[in-house]
Formats: sequence, structure tokens, C-alpha cells
Amino acid sequence: MNDAGVDAVVVGGGHNGLVAAAYLARAGLSVLVLERRAEVGGAAVSFRAFDSVDVRLSRYSYLVSLLPREIADDLGLRVRLRRRRISSYTPVGSGGILADDPASLGADADAWQRFYAMTGSVAERVFPTLTEPLPTKDQLRERVGDDRAWHALFEEPLSEVIESTFTDDTIRGIVLTDALIGTFAPADDPLLRQNRCFLYHVIGNGTGDWDVPVGGMGAVTAELARAAQEAGARIVTGAEVTAIDPGGEVTYRVGDEERTVAGGHVLANVAPRTLAALLGETPDAQPEGAQLKVNMVLRRLPRLKDSTVDPRDAFSGTFHVNESYRQLATAYREADGGRIPTLPPCEIYCHSLTDPSILGPSAQAADMHTLTLFGLHMPARLFRDDNEKAREEALRATLRSLDSVLGESIEDCVLPGCVEAKTPVDLENELGLPAGHIFHQDLSWPYGEEGTWGVETGHDRVLLCGAGAQRGGGVSGIPGHNAAMAVLRSR
Repeated sequence: MNDAGVDAVVVGGGHNGLVAAAYLARAGLSVLVLERRAEVGGAAVSFRAFDSVDVRLSRYSYLVSLLPREIADDLGLRVRLRRRRISSYTPVGSGGILADDPASLGADADAWQRFYAMTGSVAERVFPTLTEPLPTKDQLRERVGDDRAWHALFEEPLSEVIESTFTDDTIRGIVLTDALIGTFAPADDPLLRQNRCFLYHVIGNGTGDWDVPVGGMGAVTAELARAAQEAGARIVTGAEVTAIDPGGEVTYRVGDEERTVAGGHVLANVAPRTLAALLGETPDAQPEGAQLKVNMVLRRLPRLKDSTVDPRDAFSGTFHVNESYRQLATAYREADGGRIPTLPPCEIYCHSLTDPSILGPSAQAADMHTLTLFGLHMPARLFRDDNEKAREEALRATLRSLDSVLGESIEDCVLPGCVEAKTPVDLENELGLPAGHIFHQDLSWPYGEEGTWGVETGHDRVLLCGAGAQRGGGVSGIPGHNAAMAVLRSR
């Protein structure tokens, strides 16, 4: 069956695809969005993960930093983001470090302030460029305007600036964790994958703040879908794309029926490897995701070993678990050698402390809470042979790691049956992320060929609008915006 031709076909209804569709439809173009799953949103969705509990969890992605206010304003999004009261808490022995309290940082307090003043300055200068045509490397360096900062973040392994700036092993680890979310690399990786990941984690909206979406990630997706549909875009779910022709023809299947549609442009909100396969081309090297995502519903917050800190403060921000500099290095070596880390580093936060709206009335009345755990250094290779068995082993090890810094076992606080773990292989199977890579591939620098948008492919009519584009990754909408701008400026 052949559909009527459209100006643009968007392959994949994740948040970036919806952003692109909304911009194009608002500009008067005819737009068709094809989504394989039964609902749009990709990784930015909310689920009632446990049938017996009235709680809607942000099942995959969970915080927002990189979504520009410009996009929200342009599309009229009614999305509320709420600032967490506490930045982070890290248990250390019977005490801990509250990053918001300079006294907790000890001898490194001044160094902490100087370092994050530097990253803040870089953020103010770099973030506005993400929704503009790509600057060249020299242009971005001039925009940064600080050779010391440029060298520390863009030129040398992050380990060098961390080790020369901070003396405390735990504080070094707190800084490093932003470089390892979804990225499997050591601190001194000569490829600077850790630097690129760190950069995107500290520049969001020019501040680096990571905010909680009120209503969960599903609220963000719902607003994007509304904006796209009200502008005139047509969204078809349950539509699996099977082939893309460089000339703009897209073949897809709905149920047992095969259809084709011709698009003036095709905007691919899929991983670069997936796009290559759809085009009949040889994909690039396989990327590798490296995280364990765990969702939990608690009867109550756990007690801490540190009696001076209220658990409601400790869990309001990022709660670092066994993420000292040395512990991160040990976990990387173990995982790189093919073993689940003995003491898995991870970090958690409690969405419901900042936004209780994700809890139903009975859950709120019982003072239940959610915990979202993100485990580092869990590469896909550890789960390939037997995903189910390795998932259970990784979950047990991770919960033991968490227990080691608490005043009681987390299992005493979790509602029965309310623990869900997702490995990189699970993310590959459920969301189509190659080897579970949450950024679709290793993040890229936010500079490139002058006059391009970082979304171009080898085919004029085919653009990449997902996380694997330049300046992609995270819940940002930036690749979707940039792909739409590339189409509109070509007309």
C-alpha cells in the first residue's frame, strides 16, 4: 500500500522525533511520524511498572538538564521542571559529604568552588551554540575564551585536571561520575570519551542543573506529542520501519500490512547503526552501553549511618554510592576484564521527594517513595551470554553495594516485588538502543564542519535527528530542533 507523499517522514517517535515534527508542522510542512512501539516517547516515558502499586516511574531516562528553554518556548510546551533542594550527598564511613555545604568539602572547598566556576563559565558560552549551526573547533574555543578551561575540558584527559585540582579521593570521584554516566571509559581515557560526557553533563541550559520533570518523563513526552499533533503532524504508532531509500521513500509495516510513503526529507530518530541498516549500508563499529538502571518503590526511606543528615535531604539530590576515584577505577578494571564489579558504583535519587505527583493518593498517604538507581561500569558484554542470570547477579551486587553505605538493608524498605532492573541488553531489546547505549553511540564534541547542523548524512534527503547526531544525547530535543532547522533552511 502506498501512502500519499509528505514533506517529511520522521522515523521514530522519541522525544527528538516529536520535537522535529512539531517544528516542521508549525512551519506548514506535512509531517508523518512513524513509531514502532505502541506509544511515543522512546526512553522518555512513564510507566506503572508494578501492577499492585499506584506509582508512575520514569522507567528509562529520569532527569532533564539539556532541554533548552528556547525549544519549550518555541513549541509552547507546558512542562514544569523543579529544582532539587540538594545537589548531592555522598556517604563516607559514618559521615558524609553534602556538596552544598562547603564545610563538608574540607580542604577541597575552595578548589570545588573554582572548578565549578570554570565549568559554569564554559556552560554559559557553549550551551547557546547547541541550537545554532555547528561552530568550528577554533570558533568554539574563541567562544569559550579561556585557554586553561579549554585545555582542561577539551584537550587533556579529565583525570589530569581532577588529580591536579582535588586532593580527596571521594571528592575526585564525585566530580568524575558526571563523566561516566552511560560511558564506559577510565578517567585517563586517551580518546577523551569521558571528557565529552562530562561536558554535556555540566553545560545544561548554561547552568548544569539537573531538574525533575513534574509528572515524570511521560509528562514531557505528552506535551511534545500534543505540540506536534496540534501543529498538524500525523503520528502512527505500531509502525515498524523496515527500509529507507536515499531518495526519500520509507517502507514500514503496520500489523501484517506493508506500506510505503515518499518524503521530501526523512528525519531518522534512530541510532546511526540502525539508520545504516535501514539504508542497506554497512554500520559503523558497535557502540557499547554500560549501565544498570534499577527502579524501586519504598515503604519508607532507609536510615543512614550518618545521623547528622536527614534521609529526606540525602535522597533529594544525587546520592553517590561507592563512587570514590579509586573505587571507580577498580570497578572499571573488573568490568573491562569481563566481571561484574565486586562493589558496583552507582548513584540514586528520589523523584517523589521533589515531585510527589507521580504517586497515587494511596501511595502519598502511606508516605511511599521511589528510588531511581543508575549503576556505572556495567557494559553490555557482561550480559550477552545469559542476560537474565547476569542481571540477577548485577542487581544483587548493586544492592549489596548500596547496603554497605546505609544504616539498614534496602530490602527492609522496598515494597515486596517492587524492584525492576534494566541491563544494556534489555535496553537494546526494548528500545532498539545498540548494545544499550543510552546516547546511541559515544558522544561527540559540539563543534564540526562550518555551515552544517551536525545532523547531515551522506544523503541529502536523509537527516539524523536522534541522540547519535552531533550535540545529541540526553533528553534535550536539540538534535530534533537542529534537523528541523536544516530542513527548513534548505527550502
